[in-house]
Amino acid sequence: MSNMKLDDLNVLNEEPLISPKNLKKQVIASQKALQTVAEGRKAIKAILNRADHRLMIVVGPCSIHDYKSAIEYATRLKDLADQVSDNLLLVMRVYFEKPRTTIGWKGFLNDPKMDDSFNIADGLALGRQLLIDLTELGLPTATEALDPVSPQYLQDLICWSAIGARTAESQTHREMASGLSSAVGFKNGTDGSLGVAINALKSVSAPHRFLGINHSGEVAIIQTRGNRHAHIVLRGGSDGPNYEAGMVATCEQQLNAADVTANIMIDCSHANSAKDHNRQTAVMQSVSDQIIGGNNSIVGLMVESHLNEGNQAIPKDLADLQYGVSITDACVDWKSTEQMLLSLNDAVQTALLKRFPAALSTQQSA
Repeated sequence: MSNMKLDDLNVLNEEPLISPKNLKKQVIASQKALQTVAEGRKAIKAILNRADHRLMIVVGPCSIHDYKSAIEYATRLKDLADQVSDNLLLVMRVYFEKPRTTIGWKGFLNDPKMDDSFNIADGLALGRQLLIDLTELGLPTATEALDPVSPQYLQDLICWSAIGARTAESQTHREMASGLSSAVGFKNGTDGSLGVAINALKSVSAPHRFLGINHSGEVAIIQTRGNRHAHIVLRGGSDGPNYEAGMVATCEQQLNAADVTANIMIDCSHANSAKDHNRQTAVMQSVSDQIIGGNNSIVGLMVESHLNEGNQAIPKDLADLQYGVSITDACVDWKSTEQMLLSLNDAVQTALLKRFPAALSTQQSA
């Protein structure tokens, strides 16, 4: 009986990883990068606190798979961000992890070479360096917090985090989010229901204790104070979109009934666009019209955008990859992105200034 093996029956291998603390010593964030993160977080939280009249726009590739195209996209986005900064705060999507319904490529952190080699050590190092390069450009960053371990390696370079529709109900992700230093958006359930996300917002604002890892990579009991800057993200569901005015009003009512601040972000993609990337423009137009019409609860939007439109499967020969084209969800191209955001900027300018006049006066005196 003493030789009977009862554990790790389905585990083939274990590969120790560098600790978060040691990775940060190897891939060092510059003072400029850290300053961008600090300022980005402050601005996002000010928007959520109604101390900044602008809209937060989380925009960029569905997922990062190519370092070079990510830098090129970011360079263009920074120029656009400077043009619209009076009314829009542009935050770049830097999504490294992809939840899968069944199987498939799990993202840059897990498989940076896209060849099933799963060199997570390289993925973490490359991901961290990319975040440094982007924030040194002066761009705030956003990502999806999927794996509960990875934030210890990367969260110091993240300004806004998302909890996806598949994980919003997960106690593990609610506990993790309660300790994130960034603001966090919870998406509604894949069926379109709001209850899961609203319950998550109530949970994440509270203190928690749970098992996790510390900066030395040791298993530890993590105690959090709760995250006061969590909000809902409407992404539609299996029953259709939920970005239109009546559905936004329903969301406001449910948030108010739960005694949760009515801060709402609209995801222009996913079920709200019926998975048609070109319909993101129509979603944004509807949101723009709602703001012009007096809506005060919509604080931001999400847009899936890349250098070139559409998406592609990962080819057997990676040399056949089309440059600047998503390998996950289809995206609008750069020209469309620029037109969408410049039009939004012009359309909502007057309405945003009327929304929270106290916020405007605070900004002008700062």
